[in-house]
Formats: sequence, C-alpha cells, structure tokens
Amino acid sequence: MLALGSPTMGVRTNTTCNVLLRELQQIWNDIGETEADQDRMLLELERECLDVYRRKVDEAANCKARLHQSVAAKEAELATLVASLGELNIQSPIQAEKRSKSLKEKLSSVAPLVEDLKMKKEERMKQFSDIKTQIEKISGEISGYSHIDNTAIGSLSLDEQDLSLRKLTEFQTHLRSLQKEKSDRLHKVLEHVNEVHSLCAVLNLDFGQTVSEVHPSLHGTSIEQSTNISNSTLEGLELTILKLKTERKARIQKLKDIVASLSELWNLMDSSREEKNNFSRIAFILGKSDTEITEQGFLSMEIIDQASQEVERLTKLKASRMKELVIKKRSELEEICRMTHIEPDTSTAIEKSTAMIDSGLVDPSELLANIEAQILKAKEEAISRKEIMDRIDRWLAACEEENWLEEYSLDHNRYSAGRGAHINLKRAERARVTVTKIPAMVDNLINRTLSWEDERKKLFLYDGARLVSILEDYKLSRQQKEEEKKRYRDQKKLQDLLLTEKESIYGSKPSPRKTNSFRKPNGYRANGNGSMTTTPRRSSVGSATPELMTPRSYSGRQNGYFKEMRRLSTAPLNYVAITKEDTMSFASVCGSELGSPPHG
Repeated sequence: MLALGSPTMGVRTNTTCNVLLRELQQIWNDIGETEADQDRMLLELERECLDVYRRKVDEAANCKARLHQSVAAKEAELATLVASLGELNIQSPIQAEKRSKSLKEKLSSVAPLVEDLKMKKEERMKQFSDIKTQIEKISGEISGYSHIDNTAIGSLSLDEQDLSLRKLTEFQTHLRSLQKEKSDRLHKVLEHVNEVHSLCAVLNLDFGQTVSEVHPSLHGTSIEQSTNISNSTLEGLELTILKLKTERKARIQKLKDIVASLSELWNLMDSSREEKNNFSRIAFILGKSDTEITEQGFLSMEIIDQASQEVERLTKLKASRMKELVIKKRSELEEICRMTHIEPDTSTAIEKSTAMIDSGLVDPSELLANIEAQILKAKEEAISRKEIMDRIDRWLAACEEENWLEEYSLDHNRYSAGRGAHINLKRAERARVTVTKIPAMVDNLINRTLSWEDERKKLFLYDGARLVSILEDYKLSRQQKEEEKKRYRDQKKLQDLLLTEKESIYGSKPSPRKTNSFRKPNGYRANGNGSMTTTPRRSSVGSATPELMTPRSYSGRQNGYFKEMRRLSTAPLNYVAITKEDTMSFASVCGSELGSPPHG
C-alpha cells in the first residue's frame, strides 16, 4: 500500500488521469464539442475533483478530531479510574511510550486498560456495597432498628470517587468491629437468657412469658427471626435478672425462716421420722447459699405454702400441748444442770410451772421461752465449766480407786491363786500410783477454780456448794486421816513392845479370844443385799477417823435435790476402834500390810 502523497502514487494518479483525459478529449472531438465547451467542462471537472478532495479532507479532519477526543477521554477516564481505585502504580501507555504513535494506536493501547479498570471498579463497588449492607444490618440489630447510627455509617458512605483499598480496608475493619460487638452482645444475651432460665426453673416461673416481656425474639420459634441484641434488650434482661434474684433471695429467706420454725417445732413436738421426711427436701436449705440452690422448682410458691401450712398446723398443735412441752423443757434443763452439777432456777420448777399454767397466771409460750433461755444459759455455763468438771471427774475417779485399794488391802485372800487375782494386783499397782497424785490434783483444781472465779467474778458452785470449800474440807479431812494413821502406827508399836515384854516375863501362850474374822472398817458391815450398813463398835482410844468429803458426799448433805447423787467416801479404817485382841488377829491375817498403810 502506498502512502498518501508519495511520488509513486502521484505518478500513477497523473498517468491514469492523463489517459482518461485524452480518452475524454477524444470522445469530445468525436462528438464535435468546441474547445470552449471542452475548456468549460474540464474546469467543472477540476472543480468537482477539488470538492471531492475537500470533502475527504474535511472528513479526515473530523475523524482525526474525534480520535483526539476519544484518546483524551480515555486518558481522562483512565486517570479517574486510577485515582478512584487508588492504583497509583498504573501509568498511561501513551505517556509511557516515548516515540510518536498514531491516534488509532494510542486509542487501541489505552482502551483495554480502561475496560479492565472499569471491571475492577464494578467489582470494588460491589464489595463496598456488600460491606455497607452488612454494616447497616448489624448497626440496625445493635440499635434495635430504632435509631441507626447515621454518624458512623455516614463516615463510611459509599463514594465512587474513593474506591481505594485503603477505603475498603476501613470498611472491612469497621465491619469486623461490628461483628465482634454483635458476637459479644449475642453471647451476653444468651448468658442472660440462660441465667433467667435457671432462675425461673428454681422459682417455678414461666420462662417463655418472662423473656417475651423483654423481647419476643428471645423466645421466638421462627427461624427467620433473629435474637435481638440491642441495648434495650440487654438492659431489660439485666433488670429481669435483678428482679428474679431479689425474688429468689426473699423466698430463700422466707423458706429458711419456715425451716427454722419447723425444726424448732419438730424438736418440741418430738415429730416422727415420717412427718419430717415429707419436708426433708427443704430441710438442707439452712446450710446452703443462694447460688447453691439450683434444684428445679425448689423455691416454688407451692412448696413454701405447704411448709407454711405445716408450721401453722404444728403451732396449733403446740398450743394444745404447751403444758407437756413446758414439762419436757424443764426436764431437759434439770438434766443439763444435773450433768453439770448446777442448781437450776427454781422459778420454773415443774410443780410451780404447772400450777401457773393451770391458773392462767402466765402465758405458756412466755414460760417456755423463759425455760429455753435458761437452757441456753445452762449450756453456756456448762461449756465454761467443762475444763474444771473434767478435772473433778478425774479426781473423783482417783478417790474411787483409793477406796478400792483400801478395801483390796483388807482382803486376806488377795494373794491367792484364784481367777483374776493377777488382774487385781495390776490394778492395785496402778491405783497406788494414782493415789499419790491426789494431793497435787486437788491443789491444781483449787487453783483452776479460783482463776475461774476471778475471771467471771462469781463463785464456782457444785450442787449448790462452793467447790473450793469442798476441796478445802477434803484436804483437811485427808490430813486428819493421815494423822490418825500415824497415831495408830505409834500405838501399834507400843502394843507390840508391851506384848514382847509380857512374853519375856510370862512366856508365850495363845490368846483365848484369837479369831480369824474381822469386821469391816469404819463401822460398816455388808448386809444380805450387798449394801453397807453401820454397826456399833468399840472405841478404845479416840473418835472415829474423819470422813473424806468429796463433792458427791458433800453435796449430798448440802442439797437434797438430786436423789441419784451417791455418797463417795474413801472409807478409811478406824484403827483406833479395834481392840488389842482384834488387832493381834488382824495383824496375823494382813501381815505387814497394815504396818505401812498405802500412800499411793
């Protein structure tokens, strides 16, 4: 193809035109056209040729202008797309190409890039639109569709002038934050709903109605209906939980009061196990905290009403059996006082209380409450006296061992090979060790008792008598006993000396009154039923050995209230009251055992 205006093309055109022109002139000559007409027609032909060239030039110029405009538009569109998409690394191929290019080449090089960027822009706009839709939806769920946060969404409004990755990342970041907030809110809503469900189960309330009052979606069965997570729903759930917890606390306290009353009435009425089993389910509530009570329906109003009705029934029954309850409580008080050796308050004695109830002078409930207060006081007193009472018991046990040891020492068959003899020998050894500790035990008990009295600013009474006085009397009687034993030993030595002198003068001869029997010491002899009764005896030298006064024997003389209190005495031997003949007979049986009375 020859280029426009090239010499070759001009030669060819001129040759063709000359040939045609000669052919046209030949035709005109044959027709007989004049030279003037031929010149005129040639002039018109030249004019027509110029018009054709001019038209073609104009068309070409217009085409060039349109191509220039298209190229400029494409470059402007490319620049706009690059700016909108933020593709700063894309440059125009026209500007990048240094050599000159035709307009069609420029247009063909930039058009595909523009089309690609258009498609990329459409995809980017679709991404923005999807993200914005999700943001608006989640924002609406969070706000409850009542007032969407237009400020936050406005800052993320879809702007076609800025579709850059930076803007897309900003939208995605905001969407993720909203999704996280939605997830957190949904988790919190579910937690609140579960807690409401648990509380409703314990209180036996309608869960569906309770949560539906907050928002229907919390108990909706429709799949299309999503759980509402707005602030109003959360606040409503929190308020509902607070109300349910308050109701639970009130019911727990009410049930605890009822159970406490039931327990008190059960104890007073000696209710059977079957009666208690009916309410055994709620009996354990006294030792439980609010959060530990999770059993379904445990705090229902039906259970509370049933327990209240049982309290009312037992209360009515208690009123009809008040006298029996007063007697029972008074007996309980007397038993506590007996065990702790405390004098009970005589103002509520059984006879007096019964008379006051029969006469109507006192309200039985007040009298019962008074006795219960005395029981509580007696129990507190028993706790404070426990250490001293334990020491008294150990001392009394030692005194009993001392009694047994003295009786054992008088048994002339104690060394026989009979059954159990070795056991008694071992017990005697232990008893001697125990008896040696009695003085220290008494002194220590006196000191402890005085400390107790100083601390509490009152006397320590044992069955109505001061314990310190009892202990002092015991020490005095024990000292007198030891002195009697010493006088007896001295007297026996003198009698032995006189007997030896008599035998040296007159010779040894059997005593006409020698006997192998002996009488019980201290003027006691065994009767047929095994009890001890007093017998008259002779007193050769002086009075009887002093009786050792323990709290049991002392209180038996001081206070006749407790009939079961037995007299405990060490029952010492009245060595002085034994005659000379009896002494010789007794010495022949007991040997040296009487020569050295046991001291423990």
